[in-house]
Amino acid sequence: MGAGRLYAAVATGGFRRYATYRAATAAGVFTNTVFGLILVYTYRALWDEKPHLGGYDQAQAVTYVWLGQAFLSTLAIGGGGVEDELMERIRTGDVAIDLYRPADLQLWWLAADLGRAFFQLLGRGLVPFVFGALCFPVYLPADAGTWVAFLAAVVLAMLVGFGIRYLVALSAFWLLDGAGVAQMAWLLGFFCSGMLLPLNVFPGALGDVVRVLPWSSLLQAPADILLGHADPLPTYLFQAAWAVALLGAGRLVQSAATRRVVVQGG
Repeated sequence: MGAGRLYAAVATGGFRRYATYRAATAAGVFTNTVFGLILVYTYRALWDEKPHLGGYDQAQAVTYVWLGQAFLSTLAIGGGGVEDELMERIRTGDVAIDLYRPADLQLWWLAADLGRAFFQLLGRGLVPFVFGALCFPVYLPADAGTWVAFLAAVVLAMLVGFGIRYLVALSAFWLLDGAGVAQMAWLLGFFCSGMLLPLNVFPGALGDVVRVLPWSSLLQAPADILLGHADPLPTYLFQAAWAVALLGAGRLVQSAATRRVVVQGG
């Protein structure tokens, strides 16, 4: 089997694996919808007081909320990606089996995470977004080109998100328990991705800083393309630069880690 077919099979397996968790998916759809409703009414009250806050009108702000709910599990901003399993395999020593596979460790887990992400986008993210679009005034572009550009940005966001979480997972080689690092990464992800408020709303130097961090590639960048607030090409370049930097850093850390595998309990 060629390398491309191997990783495609891993991604397909990741998709199918998460598709078997039907009860968990239904519970996630319900949870995302409820939190979306809470945020929508909060945003509408805020935008009633400050129309065009962050350059968005109210319909765009509501659309942003439902995009956030669609991306929360897709990009594992609050956890739930393959990093949890990888950290556990590092802790128990099972990662040694992964290293003996005739496959690249990083690409294997990237493929598995992409399969998971696409399922979460379709299985858990799409329903709350459609619900929001049916129940509230939202901003939906009429031209197909904008949607294609948006979906390309979502794929780049998946790469950036994995790059961040892979580095978090590799910390377990030294810490043996990466739960603390993972929790800090989740908190940063919520704040710096724009999950709580659009980054366009952040004032002054704080807004300037968070908009150049990698987390802004996850939600803010695709949302701005869909909402007509960003040109696709510069956005792609920004996301791709962070993807290359993070995946390259992951490759370097992986090389250092596998030279000094530290195993607890195995």
